[in-house]
Amino acid sequence: MTVIEKYLYKILTICTIVFLTRSYFILIICDGYMTFARTTLTEELETEGVSTKNKPPSIRELFQKREQGFLSEFACPSSKSAGRLRQEDPCSIRTPFQLDRDRIVYSNAFRRLKHKTQVFLSPMGDHYRTRLTHTLEVSEIARNIARAMSLNEDLTEAIALGHDLGHTPFGHGGETALKEIFSPDFSHQEQSLRVVDTLDNKGLGLNLTHEVRDGILKHSKGFGDIMPTTPGEAASTVEGKIVRIADIIAYLNHDLDDALRSRVITRNEVPAVCVDKLGTSHSKRAKTMIEELVYNSGPEDGNFKLSMGGEIFSAMTVLRQFLYDQVYRSPSVHKEFIKAKKVLIELYHYFMDNTEKLQQELAKMEMAHWDPQETSLERSVCDLIASMTDRYALNLYAKLFFPRSHF
Repeated sequence: MTVIEKYLYKILTICTIVFLTRSYFILIICDGYMTFARTTLTEELETEGVSTKNKPPSIRELFQKREQGFLSEFACPSSKSAGRLRQEDPCSIRTPFQLDRDRIVYSNAFRRLKHKTQVFLSPMGDHYRTRLTHTLEVSEIARNIARAMSLNEDLTEAIALGHDLGHTPFGHGGETALKEIFSPDFSHQEQSLRVVDTLDNKGLGLNLTHEVRDGILKHSKGFGDIMPTTPGEAASTVEGKIVRIADIIAYLNHDLDDALRSRVITRNEVPAVCVDKLGTSHSKRAKTMIEELVYNSGPEDGNFKLSMGGEIFSAMTVLRQFLYDQVYRSPSVHKEFIKAKKVLIELYHYFMDNTEKLQQELAKMEMAHWDPQETSLERSVCDLIASMTDRYALNLYAKLFFPRSHF
C-alpha cells in the first residue's frame, strides 16, 4: 500500500469506529428512554388499579399516555373513544383512530375515489381534481388546523380521509340522479357512513370508532351553513367540526382553480372582494382561510368555538355563491352532468330488472351481496350505482347498451 492509501485506510477505520460508537450510545439512550416510559406508565396503571404484572405497557398505551401531555383539554384523546359497533381487541401499536385511518386508506372504496369526479369530468385533463385528490387536500388542511389547535390529528385525518367514501360517480350530478330515482333523502354523507358500516370489506364494513363515524356523517349539509349552529347538525367532536370547514376551504380553492384552468370563468369574473380579502393564488387563499380560523377560534363558555373574522368569512360566502352560480350550474358543466345522469338512471333501471346481474356486479366490486331479507332491491341497486367510478359506469353502460358487431 502507498502512503496515501495507508492514510486513507486509517481515516476510514477511525470514522467507522466513531460511527459504531455513536450508534451504540444512541441505542442505549433509546432503550433507556423506552424502559423509563414503560416503567412510569406501569406504575401509573397499577396506581389506577390496572394490573400489569405479566404484561408490560404496549406501544399504543405509551402513545396514549403521551397524548395526555400534548392534546388540548378540548381534544378527543384516543383513550376516551366511545368504541366501535362491534367490540374487538385493541391493536398493540396503533391507537383506535390510527387504526381507523389505516382501514380507510386500505379500503376498496378509498381506492375508487381516484376515478370519481370532483366537479369536472376527469377525462378533461390530468391536472383536474378528482374525488381522491380533493380528499387528500381536505386531509392536509384539516390536519394542519388540528395540529395548530393541539387537537387530535389522527382523529381529524381519519374523518377527512373517509368523509367522501360514499360519493357517487360524476360528482353531485350523480347524487342528484339518485335523489330522483332512489330517494329524495339520498345524501353522499349518509352513503359514506353506509360504506364504512355495511358495504365495504365484502359486507363486513370497517367497524370504525364512533367519533370517526360521527364526523363522516356530519361533514356536510349541502349548501348549509359553513359554521353550523343547529343542534345535532355539527359533529360531536371539535375534530369533526374542523373537517367540515376544511372540506369547504378545500373545494372553494381547488374548484376555483379548476374553473379558471378550464376557462369556464376568467380571473376578471371572480368577485373583487374574494381577490382582495382571500388572495390571488391557491396557496394564498388557503393560508388566509386557515390562519383566520386558527387565530379566531378558542375557548368560550367552557366549549371550544370555531370562528372566523367577519371580512374573511364574508368573502368565503361570496366565493361559495359565485362558484354555485357560475361554475357548478354553468351550461358547459351542467350539460355533461345531464349526460352522466342519464347513464346512471338507465343503469339503475337495468339492475332493478336484472337481479342476477346485480349480484354479479356486487361480487366484482367486493361489496355486500343483495339479501332480500335484509335489504330492499332499490337500496342495493343504489349502493351499487353510488359505489361505481365514472370510468366503471361508462364502460358498463357501453357494454350493456351499445350495439356490437359480430364480424
